[in-house]
Amino acid sequence: MALLIKNVTLVPMDGKREVVENTNIYVENGRISHIGELKDGIEVDKVIDGNNKVAMPGLINAHTHIGMSLLRNYADDFPLHEWLTQKIWPREAKLVGQDVYWGSLLSMVEMIQSGTTTFCDMYFFMDEVGKGLEESGMRGVLTRGLIEEAGKSEEKLEDTRILHKNWNGKGDGRIKVMVAPHAPYTCGPAYMEKIIELAKELDTGIHIHLSETKKEVEDSFNTYGKSPVRHVYDLGLFELPTVAAHCVHVNQEDIEILKEKNVSPVNNPTSNLKLASGFAPIDKMLKSKVNVALGTDGPSSNNNLNMFEEIHIASIINKGVNMDAVSVPAIDVLRMATINGAKALLWDEEIGSLEVGKKADIILIDMDKPHLYPMHNVISALAYSVQGSDVDTVMVDGKIIMEKREIKTLDVERIMYEADKSARDLVSR
Repeated sequence: MALLIKNVTLVPMDGKREVVENTNIYVENGRISHIGELKDGIEVDKVIDGNNKVAMPGLINAHTHIGMSLLRNYADDFPLHEWLTQKIWPREAKLVGQDVYWGSLLSMVEMIQSGTTTFCDMYFFMDEVGKGLEESGMRGVLTRGLIEEAGKSEEKLEDTRILHKNWNGKGDGRIKVMVAPHAPYTCGPAYMEKIIELAKELDTGIHIHLSETKKEVEDSFNTYGKSPVRHVYDLGLFELPTVAAHCVHVNQEDIEILKEKNVSPVNNPTSNLKLASGFAPIDKMLKSKVNVALGTDGPSSNNNLNMFEEIHIASIINKGVNMDAVSVPAIDVLRMATINGAKALLWDEEIGSLEVGKKADIILIDMDKPHLYPMHNVISALAYSVQGSDVDTVMVDGKIIMEKREIKTLDVERIMYEADKSARDLVSR
Protein backbone atom coordinates (compact mmCIF):
# COMPACT_ATOMS: atom_id res chain seq x y z
CA MET A 1 0.00 0.00 0.00
CA ALA A 2 1.21 3.49 -0.87
CA LEU A 3 0.30 6.31 1.48
CA LEU A 4 0.98 9.98 2.04
CA ILE A 5 1.41 11.81 5.34
CA LYS A 6 0.54 15.36 4.36
CA ASN A 7 1.49 18.71 5.90
CA VAL A 8 3.32 17.25 8.88
CA THR A 9 6.14 18.49 11.12
CA LEU A 10 9.05 16.09 10.71
CA VAL A 11 11.71 15.20 13.28
CA PRO A 12 13.89 12.94 11.12
CA MET A 13 16.75 12.06 13.56
CA ASP A 14 19.03 11.86 10.52
CA GLY A 15 21.85 13.93 12.00
CA LYS A 16 21.29 16.68 9.46
CA ARG A 17 18.12 18.52 10.41
CA GLU A 18 16.39 18.58 13.77
CA VAL A 19 12.95 19.76 12.59
CA VAL A 20 11.35 20.17 9.16
CA GLU A 21 8.12 22.17 9.20
CA ASN A 22 5.12 21.49 6.99
CA THR A 23 6.46 18.69 4.81
CA ASN A 24 5.11 15.52 3.24
CA ILE A 25 6.15 11.88 3.55
CA TYR A 26 5.41 9.30 0.88
CA VAL A 27 5.54 5.60 1.77
CA GLU A 28 5.64 2.90 -0.91
CA ASN A 29 6.23 -0.83 -0.47
CA GLY A 30 6.98 -0.41 3.21
CA ARG A 31 9.69 2.21 2.72
CA ILE A 32 9.91 5.99 2.65
CA SER A 33 10.03 6.95 -1.03
CA HIS A 34 9.97 10.75 -0.81
CA ILE A 35 10.11 13.54 1.77
CA GLY A 36 9.37 17.12 0.74
CA GLU A 37 7.02 18.86 -1.65
CA LEU A 38 3.91 17.11 -2.93
CA LYS A 39 4.73 15.10 -6.04
CA ASP A 40 2.66 14.49 -9.12
CA GLY A 41 2.59 10.98 -10.47
CA ILE A 42 2.67 9.11 -7.15
CA GLU A 43 -0.65 7.36 -6.65
CA VAL A 44 -1.51 6.73 -3.02
CA ASP A 45 -4.14 4.52 -1.43
CA LYS A 46 -4.41 6.59 1.73
CA VAL A 47 -3.74 10.16 2.81
CA ILE A 48 -3.09 10.96 6.49
CA ASP A 49 -3.59 14.56 7.58
CA GLY A 50 -0.44 15.60 9.42
CA ASN A 51 -1.76 18.96 10.55
CA ASN A 52 -0.88 19.59 14.23
CA LYS A 53 1.13 16.37 14.27
CA VAL A 54 4.80 15.50 14.54
CA ALA A 55 6.22 12.56 12.60
CA MET A 56 9.30 10.91 14.07
CA PRO A 57 10.94 7.47 13.96
CA GLY A 58 9.26 4.80 16.03
CA LEU A 59 10.87 4.55 19.46
CA ILE A 60 13.29 1.69 20.16
CA ASN A 61 13.19 0.04 23.58
CA ALA A 62 16.66 -1.50 23.57
CA HIS A 63 16.36 -3.54 26.78
CA THR A 64 13.31 -5.07 28.37
CA HIS A 65 11.66 -8.26 29.65
CA ILE A 66 8.14 -7.88 28.32
CA GLY A 67 6.69 -11.09 29.76
CA MET A 68 7.24 -9.60 33.21
CA SER A 69 4.11 -7.48 32.81
CA LEU A 70 2.35 -10.31 34.68
CA LEU A 71 4.36 -9.29 37.76
CA ARG A 72 3.73 -5.56 37.44
CA ASN A 73 3.11 -3.99 40.88
CA TYR A 74 3.62 -7.40 42.46
CA ALA A 75 6.98 -6.94 44.21
CA ASP A 76 7.98 -3.34 44.84
CA ASP A 77 10.16 -1.45 47.32
CA PHE A 78 12.84 -4.14 47.55
CA PRO A 79 16.59 -3.93 46.80
CA LEU A 80 17.54 -5.58 43.50
CA HIS A 81 19.15 -8.73 44.93
CA GLU A 82 16.25 -9.37 47.31
CA TRP A 83 13.72 -8.43 44.63
CA LEU A 84 15.23 -10.99 42.25
CA THR A 85 16.03 -13.88 44.58
CA GLN A 86 13.06 -13.72 46.94
CA LYS A 87 10.25 -12.30 44.83
CA ILE A 88 10.82 -12.60 41.08
CA TRP A 89 12.86 -15.74 40.39
CA PRO A 90 10.62 -18.00 42.56
CA ARG A 91 7.56 -16.80 40.61
CA GLU A 92 9.28 -17.05 37.24
CA ALA A 93 10.13 -20.69 38.04
CA LYS A 94 6.35 -21.33 37.86
CA LEU A 95 5.85 -19.70 34.46
CA VAL A 96 4.40 -21.64 31.55
CA GLY A 97 4.40 -20.69 27.88
CA GLN A 98 0.87 -19.30 27.82
CA ASP A 99 1.71 -16.93 30.67
CA VAL A 100 4.55 -15.41 28.67
CA TYR A 101 2.45 -15.24 25.51
CA TRP A 102 -0.30 -13.19 27.11
CA GLY A 103 2.07 -11.12 29.23
CA SER A 104 4.13 -10.27 26.16
CA LEU A 105 1.07 -9.30 24.13
CA LEU A 106 -0.07 -7.05 26.98
CA SER A 107 3.31 -5.34 26.86
CA MET A 108 3.15 -5.00 23.09
CA VAL A 109 -0.19 -3.22 23.40
CA GLU A 110 1.34 -0.82 25.91
CA MET A 111 4.40 -0.22 23.73
CA ILE A 112 2.39 0.42 20.57
CA GLN A 113 0.11 2.84 22.41
CA SER A 114 3.11 4.85 23.63
CA GLY A 115 5.01 4.94 20.34
CA THR A 116 7.48 2.06 20.55
CA THR A 117 7.86 0.14 17.29
CA THR A 118 10.97 -1.96 18.09
CA PHE A 119 12.16 -3.72 21.25
CA CYS A 120 14.96 -6.02 22.41
CA ASP A 121 13.63 -8.65 24.82
CA MET A 122 15.38 -11.06 27.17
CA TYR A 123 13.19 -13.69 28.80
CA PHE A 124 11.98 -17.31 28.70
CA PHE A 125 9.54 -19.14 26.40
CA MET A 126 10.75 -16.92 23.58
CA ASP A 127 8.80 -18.88 20.97
CA GLU A 128 5.68 -17.46 22.61
CA VAL A 129 7.11 -13.95 22.44
CA GLY A 130 7.89 -14.55 18.76
CA LYS A 131 4.29 -15.59 18.09
CA GLY A 132 3.00 -12.43 19.71
CA LEU A 133 5.55 -10.29 17.91
CA GLU A 134 4.51 -11.71 14.54
CA GLU A 135 0.85 -11.03 15.32
CA SER A 136 1.40 -7.50 16.61
CA GLY A 137 3.22 -6.19 13.54
CA MET A 138 6.01 -4.76 15.71
CA ARG A 139 9.72 -5.21 15.14
CA GLY A 140 11.86 -6.98 17.74
CA VAL A 141 14.95 -8.84 18.85
CA LEU A 142 14.33 -12.09 20.73
CA THR A 143 16.93 -13.28 23.25
CA ARG A 144 16.57 -16.28 25.54
CA GLY A 145 18.12 -15.38 28.90
CA LEU A 146 20.98 -17.77 29.75
CA ILE A 147 21.78 -18.51 33.40
CA GLU A 148 24.31 -21.22 34.19
CA GLU A 149 22.57 -24.09 35.96
CA ALA A 150 23.93 -27.54 36.73
CA GLY A 151 22.50 -30.10 34.32
CA LYS A 152 20.64 -27.52 32.22
CA SER A 153 23.31 -25.17 30.83
CA GLU A 154 23.87 -27.07 27.56
CA GLU A 155 20.12 -27.42 27.04
CA LYS A 156 19.74 -23.66 27.31
CA LEU A 157 22.38 -23.12 24.64
CA GLU A 158 20.53 -25.52 22.36
CA ASP A 159 17.28 -23.63 23.07
CA THR A 160 18.97 -20.49 21.75
CA ARG A 161 20.26 -22.31 18.66
CA ILE A 162 16.73 -23.56 17.89
CA LEU A 163 15.23 -20.12 18.61
CA HIS A 164 17.60 -18.59 16.07
CA LYS A 165 16.75 -21.24 13.47
CA ASN A 166 13.01 -20.82 13.95
CA TRP A 167 12.70 -17.05 14.30
CA ASN A 168 15.66 -15.10 12.92
CA GLY A 169 14.44 -13.20 9.85
CA LYS A 170 10.79 -14.17 10.34
CA GLY A 171 7.87 -11.75 10.22
CA ASP A 172 9.05 -10.40 6.85
CA GLY A 173 12.40 -9.58 8.43
CA ARG A 174 10.93 -7.83 11.47
CA ILE A 175 12.35 -10.42 13.90
CA LYS A 176 15.97 -11.00 14.89
CA VAL A 177 17.54 -13.35 17.42
CA MET A 178 20.62 -12.62 19.55
CA VAL A 179 22.41 -14.63 22.25
CA ALA A 180 21.80 -13.49 25.83
CA PRO A 181 24.05 -14.40 28.76
CA HIS A 182 22.08 -12.98 31.68
CA ALA A 183 25.11 -11.43 33.41
CA PRO A 184 28.72 -12.19 34.35
CA TYR A 185 27.59 -13.12 37.88
CA THR A 186 25.17 -15.78 36.59
CA CYS A 187 27.43 -17.16 33.85
CA GLY A 188 30.90 -18.38 34.84
CA PRO A 189 33.90 -17.85 32.52
CA ALA A 190 33.75 -21.33 30.94
CA TYR A 191 30.02 -21.00 30.24
CA MET A 192 30.51 -17.48 28.92
CA GLU A 193 33.10 -18.80 26.47
CA LYS A 194 30.57 -21.37 25.20
CA ILE A 195 28.04 -18.57 24.78
CA ILE A 196 30.55 -16.53 22.78
CA GLU A 197 31.22 -19.51 20.51
CA LEU A 198 27.48 -19.98 19.97
CA ALA A 199 27.04 -16.33 18.98
CA LYS A 200 29.92 -16.68 16.50
CA GLU A 201 28.36 -19.84 15.10
CA LEU A 202 25.04 -18.07 14.61
CA ASP A 203 26.69 -14.85 13.35
CA THR A 204 24.66 -12.74 15.71
CA GLY A 205 25.07 -10.29 18.60
CA ILE A 206 25.05 -10.40 22.39
CA HIS A 207 22.48 -9.01 24.85
CA ILE A 208 23.68 -8.92 28.48
CA HIS A 209 23.18 -7.17 31.84
CA LEU A 210 26.44 -5.48 32.83
CA SER A 211 27.65 -3.52 35.87
CA GLU A 212 24.10 -2.91 37.07
CA THR A 213 24.80 -2.65 40.81
CA LYS A 214 27.63 -1.68 43.14
CA LYS A 215 27.49 -5.19 44.65
CA GLU A 216 27.99 -6.78 41.23
CA VAL A 217 31.09 -4.68 40.60
CA GLU A 218 32.53 -5.31 44.09
CA ASP A 219 31.96 -9.05 43.72
CA SER A 220 33.68 -9.00 40.32
CA PHE A 221 36.77 -7.31 41.76
CA ASN A 222 36.78 -9.80 44.66
CA THR A 223 36.43 -12.81 42.32
CA TYR A 224 38.35 -11.77 39.21
CA GLY A 225 40.35 -8.72 40.28
CA LYS A 226 38.67 -6.58 37.63
CA SER A 227 35.41 -4.88 36.72
CA PRO A 228 32.61 -6.78 34.98
CA VAL A 229 33.30 -4.78 31.80
CA ARG A 230 36.99 -5.65 31.84
CA HIS A 231 36.18 -9.28 32.75
CA VAL A 232 33.93 -9.93 29.73
CA TYR A 233 36.29 -7.90 27.51
CA ASP A 234 39.12 -10.27 28.48
CA LEU A 235 36.88 -13.26 27.75
CA GLY A 236 36.36 -11.95 24.20
CA LEU A 237 32.66 -11.11 24.52
CA PHE A 238 33.09 -7.70 22.94
CA GLU A 239 34.48 -9.19 19.75
CA LEU A 240 30.78 -9.61 19.00
CA PRO A 241 28.26 -6.74 18.64
CA THR A 242 27.05 -6.24 22.21
CA VAL A 243 23.98 -4.63 23.77
CA ALA A 244 24.95 -4.04 27.42
CA ALA A 245 22.01 -3.20 29.66
CA HIS A 246 22.52 -0.75 32.53
CA CYS A 247 26.30 -0.06 32.76
CA VAL A 248 25.56 1.95 35.90
CA HIS A 249 28.78 1.43 37.85
CA VAL A 250 31.45 1.96 35.21
CA ASN A 251 34.74 3.84 35.50
CA GLN A 252 36.68 5.71 32.83
CA GLU A 253 38.61 2.59 31.81
CA ASP A 254 35.30 0.76 31.33
CA ILE A 255 33.96 3.62 29.21
CA GLU A 256 37.07 3.53 27.04
CA ILE A 257 36.59 -0.22 26.53
CA LEU A 258 32.94 0.30 25.56
CA LYS A 259 34.00 2.92 23.01
CA GLU A 260 36.91 0.84 21.66
CA LYS A 261 34.71 -2.21 21.10
CA ASN A 262 31.60 -0.33 19.87
CA VAL A 263 29.55 -1.74 22.73
CA SER A 264 26.10 -0.13 23.10
CA PRO A 265 25.15 0.47 26.74
CA VAL A 266 21.41 0.75 27.38
CA ASN A 267 20.35 3.34 29.93
CA ASN A 268 17.36 2.23 32.05
CA PRO A 269 16.91 5.22 34.36
CA THR A 270 13.50 4.46 35.84
CA SER A 271 14.38 0.89 36.81
CA ASN A 272 17.78 1.96 38.16
CA LEU A 273 16.12 4.66 40.26
CA LYS A 274 13.35 2.41 41.56
CA LEU A 275 15.73 -0.41 42.53
CA ALA A 276 18.26 2.11 43.91
CA SER A 277 20.94 0.72 41.61
CA GLY A 278 22.50 4.13 40.99
CA PHE A 279 22.99 6.58 38.14
CA ALA A 280 24.74 5.58 34.93
CA PRO A 281 27.31 8.21 33.80
CA ILE A 282 25.50 8.81 30.54
CA ASP A 283 26.96 12.27 30.03
CA LYS A 284 30.52 10.89 30.20
CA MET A 285 29.63 8.07 27.82
CA LEU A 286 28.06 10.38 25.25
CA LYS A 287 31.00 12.78 25.42
CA SER A 288 33.29 9.77 24.85
CA LYS A 289 31.26 8.98 21.68
CA VAL A 290 29.83 5.76 23.12
CA ASN A 291 26.59 4.69 21.42
CA VAL A 292 24.14 4.89 24.34
CA ALA A 293 20.65 3.51 23.73
CA LEU A 294 17.57 3.71 25.94
CA GLY A 295 15.29 1.08 27.47
CA THR A 296 12.62 0.63 30.08
CA ASP A 297 13.85 -2.66 31.57
CA GLY A 298 10.97 -4.97 32.52
CA PRO A 299 7.49 -3.78 33.47
CA SER A 300 7.81 -5.24 36.96
CA SER A 301 10.85 -3.10 37.80
CA ASN A 302 9.80 0.07 35.97
CA ASN A 303 6.64 -0.44 36.20
CA ASN A 304 5.67 0.55 32.67
CA LEU A 305 6.99 0.45 29.11
CA ASN A 306 6.41 4.10 28.25
CA MET A 307 9.51 5.27 26.37
CA PHE A 308 8.44 8.93 26.43
CA GLU A 309 8.58 8.76 30.21
CA GLU A 310 12.02 7.18 29.92
CA ILE A 311 13.18 9.94 27.56
CA HIS A 312 12.07 12.58 30.04
CA ILE A 313 13.71 10.94 33.06
CA ALA A 314 16.92 10.06 31.19
CA SER A 315 17.57 13.72 30.51
CA ILE A 316 16.53 15.34 33.78
CA ILE A 317 18.21 12.81 36.08
CA ASN A 318 21.58 13.43 34.43
CA LYS A 319 21.16 17.18 34.79
CA GLY A 320 20.39 16.80 38.48
CA VAL A 321 23.13 14.28 39.29
CA ASN A 322 25.76 16.22 37.33
CA MET A 323 24.49 19.61 38.57
CA ASP A 324 24.70 20.69 34.94
CA ALA A 325 21.61 22.03 33.16
CA VAL A 326 23.05 21.23 29.72
CA SER A 327 23.95 17.61 30.54
CA VAL A 328 22.24 15.12 28.17
CA PRO A 329 20.19 17.67 26.20
CA ALA A 330 16.84 16.86 24.65
CA ILE A 331 18.19 16.05 21.19
CA ASP A 332 20.73 13.59 22.61
CA VAL A 333 18.15 11.64 24.58
CA LEU A 334 15.86 11.51 21.54
CA ARG A 335 18.77 10.01 19.61
CA MET A 336 19.21 7.44 22.38
CA ALA A 337 15.58 6.39 21.89
CA THR A 338 15.77 6.19 18.09
CA ILE A 339 18.90 6.02 15.94
CA ASN A 340 21.22 4.94 18.78
CA GLY A 341 18.85 2.10 19.59
CA ALA A 342 18.83 1.10 15.94
CA LYS A 343 22.64 1.04 15.91
CA ALA A 344 22.68 -1.08 19.06
CA LEU A 345 20.40 -3.65 17.42
CA LEU A 346 22.33 -3.56 14.12
CA TRP A 347 19.30 -2.13 12.34
CA ASP A 348 20.40 1.46 11.67
CA GLU A 349 20.62 0.98 7.91
CA GLU A 350 16.88 0.32 7.88
CA ILE A 351 15.30 2.07 10.89
CA GLY A 352 15.98 4.67 13.58
CA SER A 353 15.64 7.75 11.36
CA LEU A 354 13.18 8.94 8.74
CA GLU A 355 15.08 9.07 5.46
CA VAL A 356 14.28 8.14 1.87
CA GLY A 357 14.94 4.45 1.35
CA LYS A 358 14.56 3.44 4.99
CA LYS A 359 11.77 1.30 6.40
CA ALA A 360 8.66 3.28 7.23
CA ASP A 361 8.64 2.80 11.01
CA ILE A 362 6.88 6.08 11.80
CA ILE A 363 4.89 7.45 14.71
CA LEU A 364 2.60 10.47 14.59
CA ILE A 365 2.18 12.51 17.76
CA ASP A 366 -0.89 14.68 18.25
CA MET A 367 0.48 18.06 19.35
CA ASP A 368 -2.95 19.69 19.63
CA LYS A 369 -3.05 19.28 23.42
CA PRO A 370 -3.13 21.88 26.19
CA HIS A 371 0.06 20.51 27.79
CA LEU A 372 1.91 20.99 24.50
CA TYR A 373 0.95 24.65 23.96
CA PRO A 374 2.64 26.97 23.10
CA MET A 375 4.98 25.14 20.70
CA HIS A 376 8.17 27.16 21.07
CA ASN A 377 10.52 24.22 20.50
CA VAL A 378 9.47 20.85 19.07
CA ILE A 379 12.57 18.98 20.30
CA SER A 380 12.04 20.23 23.85
CA ALA A 381 8.37 19.32 23.67
CA LEU A 382 9.18 15.74 22.65
CA ALA A 383 11.64 15.26 25.50
CA TYR A 384 9.97 17.19 28.31
CA SER A 385 6.24 17.55 27.58
CA VAL A 386 4.92 14.78 25.30
CA GLN A 387 3.22 11.84 26.99
CA GLY A 388 2.96 8.32 25.59
CA SER A 389 -0.78 8.84 25.32
CA ASP A 390 -0.19 11.65 22.80
CA VAL A 391 0.86 9.08 20.17
CA ASP A 392 -1.91 9.03 17.58
CA THR A 393 -0.70 6.69 14.82
CA VAL A 394 1.96 3.96 14.64
CA MET A 395 3.38 2.43 11.48
CA VAL A 396 5.88 -0.42 11.02
CA ASP A 397 7.15 -1.42 7.58
CA GLY A 398 4.64 1.03 6.16
CA LYS A 399 1.73 -0.86 7.75
CA ILE A 400 -0.52 1.02 10.14
CA ILE A 401 -0.74 -0.91 13.40
CA MET A 402 -2.44 1.87 15.36
CA GLU A 403 -4.53 4.71 13.96
CA LYS A 404 -6.19 7.43 16.03
CA ARG A 405 -5.32 5.40 19.15
CA GLU A 406 -7.02 2.23 17.84
CA ILE A 407 -4.74 -0.79 17.57
CA LYS A 408 -5.42 -2.62 14.32
CA THR A 409 -3.48 -5.85 14.84
CA LEU A 410 -4.43 -7.07 18.31
CA ASP A 411 -7.60 -7.73 20.33
CA VAL A 412 -6.82 -5.46 23.27
CA GLU A 413 -9.77 -6.43 25.47
CA ARG A 414 -9.05 -10.14 25.17
CA ILE A 415 -5.36 -9.62 25.85
CA MET A 416 -6.11 -7.66 29.03
CA TYR A 417 -8.50 -10.38 30.20
CA GLU A 418 -6.15 -13.28 29.45
CA ALA A 419 -3.08 -11.53 30.91
CA ASP A 420 -4.94 -10.73 34.11
CA LYS A 421 -6.11 -14.33 34.40
CA SER A 422 -2.58 -15.64 33.76
CA ALA A 423 -1.11 -13.27 36.35
CA ARG A 424 -3.57 -14.32 39.04
CA ASP A 425 -2.96 -17.99 38.26
CA LEU A 426 0.80 -17.47 38.39
CA VAL A 427 0.95 -15.86 41.81
CA SER A 428 -1.37 -18.51 43.29
CA ARG A 429 0.67 -21.51 42.11
